[in-house]
Amino acid sequence: MRSYSNKEELKAEINKTFDKYISEFASIPEDLKDKKVDGVDRSPAENLAYQLGWTTLLLEWEEDERNGLQVKTPLDGFKWNQLGELYQWFTQTYAHLSLQVLESKLKENVASICAMIDDLTEEELFNPHMRKWADEATKTAVWEVYKFIHVNTVAPFGTFRTKIRKWKKMAL
Repeated sequence: MRSYSNKEELKAEINKTFDKYISEFASIPEDLKDKKVDGVDRSPAENLAYQLGWTTLLLEWEEDERNGLQVKTPLDGFKWNQLGELYQWFTQTYAHLSLQVLESKLKENVASICAMIDDLTEEELFNPHMRKWADEATKTAVWEVYKFIHVNTVAPFGTFRTKIRKWKKMAL
């Protein structure tokens, strides 16, 4: 996993990978948003729903902790060994929306994550044990908040860009 030396570097990487990822959807017509193709595990709407789901959870974890609430990761009703069911929940919750709405909501989440980064101190972002939700999400590993941000933005934006590019080659 990549490490970052400061907030600006992290935000720049998020925005760079997001811009590349989201640009792939410009040529996908709305009437193909739910089309499945062999060799690609998600339709375009499901692909965006996955990103929207994880970025929403990340923002909710931080907001709930700031409000003094008990945070249940990954989501109340789901355990870390139930990620398949969680991904289905993301699909049921978001994939029915239009591509335009999904893209818009995801752009809002990315902007909110960058604002969250700005609101965190360098210590809160880059040092371990600064958030209960981060400590409780990883019972055995020690993850700093920036790692959760990376694995819910930069990493999947790159991975899922590859998936949507493959989908486009086969479907368009």
